[in-house]
Amino acid sequence: MAQIELENVTKRFGNTTAVKNLSIQIQDQEFFALLGPTGAGKTTTLRCIAGLEKPEQGNIHIDQQNVTHWGPAERDVALVFQYYSLYPHYTVRQNLEFPLKSKIRKTTPAQIKQKVSEVARTLQIDHLLDRKTDKLSGGEMQRVAIGRAIVRDPKIFLMDEPLSNLDAKLREGLRAELKGLQMNLGATFLYVTHDQVEAMTMGERIGVLKKGELVQIGTPYDVYNNPVNTYVATFVGTPTMNLFQGFIEKKRVCIQKELFEFELDPPTLQHLDGFAGEITVGIRPEDLSASQTHGLEGRIYGIENMGMGKIVTLNIGDHLLKISADAKQEAQIDAPFRFQLKQEKLHFFNTETGENLLKKS
Repeated sequence: MAQIELENVTKRFGNTTAVKNLSIQIQDQEFFALLGPTGAGKTTTLRCIAGLEKPEQGNIHIDQQNVTHWGPAERDVALVFQYYSLYPHYTVRQNLEFPLKSKIRKTTPAQIKQKVSEVARTLQIDHLLDRKTDKLSGGEMQRVAIGRAIVRDPKIFLMDEPLSNLDAKLREGLRAELKGLQMNLGATFLYVTHDQVEAMTMGERIGVLKKGELVQIGTPYDVYNNPVNTYVATFVGTPTMNLFQGFIEKKRVCIQKELFEFELDPPTLQHLDGFAGEITVGIRPEDLSASQTHGLEGRIYGIENMGMGKIVTLNIGDHLLKISADAKQEAQIDAPFRFQLKQEKLHFFNTETGENLLKKS
């Protein structure tokens, strides 16, 4: 069993609070993604779990044991960084053997040879075993770095943006490989990233961090479709969610200085629980659709051809609105463009706090 539990963990560096009252439970054999921008506290969280940093307050449990005051070697975790941390003048084989040659492990030469061979085959680097690591490509070096972690059979893998230095195509391939590797090993992975595509595609659950605090935790579906506030709504999703300022009065919503308005349907009113006043309305680009005859209208401000589809940016009033359109959709700059929205896909946020007002079960 390799559960991780952080209980009200706080870590400061001088007057800066990097992690604040962070509580997370990561289940055994779970692939958990910790998502946030630079400076959100992701790496500090990993280093606290690994024992490289000691929190000022709170507790860290691994395998239901309080390891807060344990040293890094006692915790049996493996760290994989975005920088490969390999010995450049060693061969791949020597790099993979290195963690197993510790006197603490008492691993025989035959066992080392067998383990290195198994890991190399798993990561498809067995043909590189006798090559120096400074002669490898970025993707090959990252595989070796992951292999160095795997050979130890750790309880937990802590991954600090391991794919961020690779090109887009290689990242896409290694995302699938990492997810498959985690499932085959039956291991617990904590993967931190600023890339919401990585978090959404690999994580069974996602924790969203903002300035050292956990904002939301849930499945990729929950985080994407039921964001707890405007921060999550705009941070998760590409293109980002469209947000409008407006107000609710007498069961009607008026958007963007009376740009358009509509009456709320009974289910939405029930979810809003009688809220009235200023409000921020959000809708994702894919929940808007082109309309030939009726609906709302704007003028095309920009067009991004994405191959499978296109992103059409409309100028509507004093606001820019993005719509995900079919690749075959005709669109020209400054031409009028009609669209429809689905009320059941709207999000309503408190303008002052940013909190989602829809009380969905």
